[in-house]
Amino acid sequence: MGVRVSSSNMADKKSPKVHKILLVATEAQPYVSVGGAGSVIGHLSGALTGLGYEVAVFIPKFGLIDEQKYPMKMAMEGLAVPTDDAINPELVCNVKYYENGSGVKIFFLENQEYFEKRANVYGYSDDPTRFLLLSRGALEFVRRGGFVPDVIHCNDWHAASIPFYIKTLYKNDPVLKNISSLLTIHNLAYQGIFDHRHVSEMNFDDGKSVIGSIFSDRVNTLNYMRRGIIFADAVNTVSRTYSKEILTPEFGEGLDKLLSELKGKLFGIVNGIDYDEFDPATDKLLHKNFDVNNIELRSENKKALQKEFDLPVSSEKMVFAFVGRLDFMKGVDLLTTVMHHVLKEYDVQFVEVGAGDWSLTERLNNLKNEFPTQVGIHPYPNFTLPRLVFGGADCILYPSRFEPCGIVQIEAMRYGAIPIVRNVGGLADTVENFDTIKQTGTGFLFNEFDEFSLFGKIIRAAELYKNAKLWRSLQTNAMRADYSWEFSAREYSKLYETTKNFHENPHRSFSALEGLTNL
Repeated sequence: MGVRVSSSNMADKKSPKVHKILLVATEAQPYVSVGGAGSVIGHLSGALTGLGYEVAVFIPKFGLIDEQKYPMKMAMEGLAVPTDDAINPELVCNVKYYENGSGVKIFFLENQEYFEKRANVYGYSDDPTRFLLLSRGALEFVRRGGFVPDVIHCNDWHAASIPFYIKTLYKNDPVLKNISSLLTIHNLAYQGIFDHRHVSEMNFDDGKSVIGSIFSDRVNTLNYMRRGIIFADAVNTVSRTYSKEILTPEFGEGLDKLLSELKGKLFGIVNGIDYDEFDPATDKLLHKNFDVNNIELRSENKKALQKEFDLPVSSEKMVFAFVGRLDFMKGVDLLTTVMHHVLKEYDVQFVEVGAGDWSLTERLNNLKNEFPTQVGIHPYPNFTLPRLVFGGADCILYPSRFEPCGIVQIEAMRYGAIPIVRNVGGLADTVENFDTIKQTGTGFLFNEFDEFSLFGKIIRAAELYKNAKLWRSLQTNAMRADYSWEFSAREYSKLYETTKNFHENPHRSFSALEGLTNL
């Protein structure tokens, strides 16, 4: 994996066949954002507009959305959304819209019972009903002329029924039959609300049968990701490596054989970050601003970070950090085990920011209690403290079991914090192992998910840190890497064109197509 840099020669025009894009999702930053997908939708839509596309986003109108901050207008009143239920054949919704400063129209599907009266975005027993309503609502809005795109860009299982509906219930619709569908898999581990790893034969969903009433108990056992993969014109993951990994049993979450059969329409595009928002030269959340030309000023942020966590202040002492969700997927259990050995043998510090699994929180508490002058933890959600961590820590640790993309390592590199990551998914796509002879690379990667591999890379980083010249070269490389949304948007531009071509010239078997994983 080479360091990605901006290219002025790369075509930045929108594709000739595709002009209008509709992104359908459950969240979009800044209106509602729970996970990484919300950030993707918010930034990608703006970057696509910058390429000349007419872009709209379609999400539920949750009650937690601030209508004072985002005043909405009525786009379509009294939209009757079919439910395929004999007793209650339709749900009446409204569609409102807000147009942001970048020219993206945000459409909100308004329904009191399923969206506005819910305190949370996810986590309800009727989530399949709620998101089938979102999907059918988006299609009905489109077919009635609310916004007619060339491509509907569906995100995760919540919108994955859209390609199924287009190719089945709406296959003869004069509007929808001409629209291409792209499914983006942000995390294959989520395929619905059932346990896809232990599904019984009685409840197994082949992905092709009729969905039926959105109120039936059956919708809770359907595999929406499977349906989207089968019926979408094209499918992509949020990194190239992950798009290849999910073809294997280890990462395929039970869909590896299906994905292998359809691999000709599977692609990978890595996520980006907003380089204007994440800019250490202007970031007001930092104690001291700096850029690639005066990295030495970072030491002031390290001191502020140490004070924040009540640790001994020393600009010479190496600081390791973890920022993110406390999840076994992220390898936090491995991280705490290895840091116990590191802290016992080396005079370094470790800080953590992020909430999640209670057992992992307990492991962090134990680490803090055993090494009170070396460890600082904040096991709670926090949206400002991570910036200080990025701007002050020397290394960010991300030993994930699997990682569809990962954004933290990109944000950290932008601020000169060096990533130590496992060589999987988006981590492999965005971090290049540092070569001390050539002085190329942006971080440290290890292959095996075990204590020895992670420990070895941490010690390598600690030893390299003692060589100020080499460490500065590594930081400079990391800060100059380009993972902006403008680059990713150009990749999506190519994929939209491919999606349209696949829709117009469908293949009977995609398994015969090779070499299309990389655009």
